[in-house]
Amino acid sequence: MSASFWQSQCRDGAFTPAVIADRVGAAPPRLGGVRLVAVDGPSGSGKSTLADALVAELTRRGSDVRLVRTDDFATWDEPVQWWPKLVEGVLDPLRRGERGRYRRVEWPRGEPVPGAMVDVDVPQVLVVEGVSAARASIADLVSQAIWVEFAGQRQRLERAVAREGEDARPHLRRWQELEREWFDSDDTRARADVVLEYGLFEQNLRL
Repeated sequence: MSASFWQSQCRDGAFTPAVIADRVGAAPPRLGGVRLVAVDGPSGSGKSTLADALVAELTRRGSDVRLVRTDDFATWDEPVQWWPKLVEGVLDPLRRGERGRYRRVEWPRGEPVPGAMVDVDVPQVLVVEGVSAARASIADLVSQAIWVEFAGQRQRLERAVAREGEDARPHLRRWQELEREWFDSDDTRARADVVLEYGLFEQNLRL
């Protein structure tokens, strides 16, 4: 079926993590034998919350799931340019049926430094969560692309500041500008299989 047929708007509170897990299970694996789920959308929208709930639901059902966050790669200076590290370290090996491995970015004093190595065993489902996770360059490898967009830009900024700290506000404002330009050029939302907006998915997570 066409992408336009499967695209769904979460305006009626219909998409709980359980419903999304059903969709993941019904979708064919496209990253070798792995179902790749990309959770994308603007910063401060609640992507991490949704991804955690989806991983928990899939795990409860007996699926072998791995979660990789784009925050393990991105920095203020490289919001999207880090992508080859994810492709070469995780996606390409898993597609071949091999273990992935990457060095994550850590922020011990508010500045990015090379952190620990992370091994990613070949799972049944790989959830990649974060800004640019569902980019066009891997559209043919993604089993389900989920777009999450909570409220307006100002509210998302305040949510992100609450998470990262007030000192990060100037960086987050610049980040919002960069991600908006990225999403406009990549047309990410238009390719999403599920669109969750206006914060309704957070109500669903509490059901």
